[in-house]
Amino acid sequence: MAKIIAGELNGELDVVLVRKLRAPGNPEFAIGSVDESGWTYLADYAPQVGADKEYIRNEVSTQLETIRQRRSQYTPVRQPIDPAARIVIVVDDGLATGSTMLAALHGLRAKQPAELVCAVPVAPSDTLEKVRSNADRIVCLSTPFNFRAVAQFYLDFPQVTDEEVIAILASSGHDC
Repeated sequence: MAKIIAGELNGELDVVLVRKLRAPGNPEFAIGSVDESGWTYLADYAPQVGADKEYIRNEVSTQLETIRQRRSQYTPVRQPIDPAARIVIVVDDGLATGSTMLAALHGLRAKQPAELVCAVPVAPSDTLEKVRSNADRIVCLSTPFNFRAVAQFYLDFPQVTDEEVIAILASSGHDC
């Protein structure tokens, strides 16, 4: 979706690398997130699901290593596009807990964009409220009452592979 939006707006496409911090015993449930700089967001419920300080330290380390690997794969010959003084639209397939969007917005806000927009097709209203103070604008097509997971609002919800990301970034017209 980000490539389509960038194309329609004659904008540039880049990737913001953040990772979900996975709950102990439930890797699909986010207890927080980490951005490329190492900044960490931790949900207030993390201790209740068994995430102690050592677990969190190890999980952050694991996810930062994945971020480093992906940066070297995705954009091996260039730095990320500088968002300073630009309108930046952060696109995701939907928000559940909002953890990764919070990390993405935090990391980008530090680089002083002119405007920071969160764009998603679906999210629960309480998650949007949590994210709202971190974005200048939010575009969300649907905030269903019965939200359980992002995937429930898609007919087909496959994981995007590293190869697909690399191909999309390469076709965006920037030296990756």
